[in-house]
Amino acid sequence: MLNRGTSNYNVGYASAYAIAAEQQRFMVRVYNWMASGLALTGLVAWIIANDQTLSQTILTSPILVIGLILAQLGLVFWLASSVMRMSAMTAMSVFMGYAGLMGVTMSSIFIIYPVATISSAFVVTAGTFAVMSFIGYTTKRDLTDLGGFLLMGLIGIILASLVNFWLQSPAVQWAVTYLGLFIFIGLTAYDTQKIKQMNIIGNEGTDEDTKEAIRGALTLYLDFINMFLFIIQIMAGNRE
Repeated sequence: MLNRGTSNYNVGYASAYAIAAEQQRFMVRVYNWMASGLALTGLVAWIIANDQTLSQTILTSPILVIGLILAQLGLVFWLASSVMRMSAMTAMSVFMGYAGLMGVTMSSIFIIYPVATISSAFVVTAGTFAVMSFIGYTTKRDLTDLGGFLLMGLIGIILASLVNFWLQSPAVQWAVTYLGLFIFIGLTAYDTQKIKQMNIIGNEGTDEDTKEAIRGALTLYLDFINMFLFIIQIMAGNRE
């Protein structure tokens, strides 16, 4: 017969196991939504790049490009700030709509870079993302301080990019590219840990759970896209 101490230990172990299992299922949903968004972005970009009329219209219309960028910014800020107040269906629609618009603006990649470079950059990005997200998910270390440092660095490279818009300095551009890559590599681990911790245990299968997954997917989607853009610039530059 088990004594009370052993019984409490078993109950605690079972509870911890159940929490870990629910967190794992939640993260699978996050990754699935992120992968769906990336797939839609890639599909839309490929379709537009292979339609000469559409691609030329976008490339030769600054007003249209500005409108697309503003629409993207509006959607991403709306989703990031209000996802938990939306219905689950609205959150899903806005996320996929944002991913589709991202595909429109990223279609130029298929025109600017060779397919081999795009494929290589995607593979490198996917591998790096997988490793860093795994680290963020499994590490016992609190990455909060690292996240604060990386976010400050992100603000720094945004400001540097704005300044370099007028300076047009290749040295500054390459510094921003390499620093940006390292920042998003670190943010992938930090964001994964943060998303895992924000999951509310016990609401699995509810609309709230779906919206949490969408919010997490958006964060990791942005990390992946930005990492990919920096990596493809570096790979293309090294091949020149």
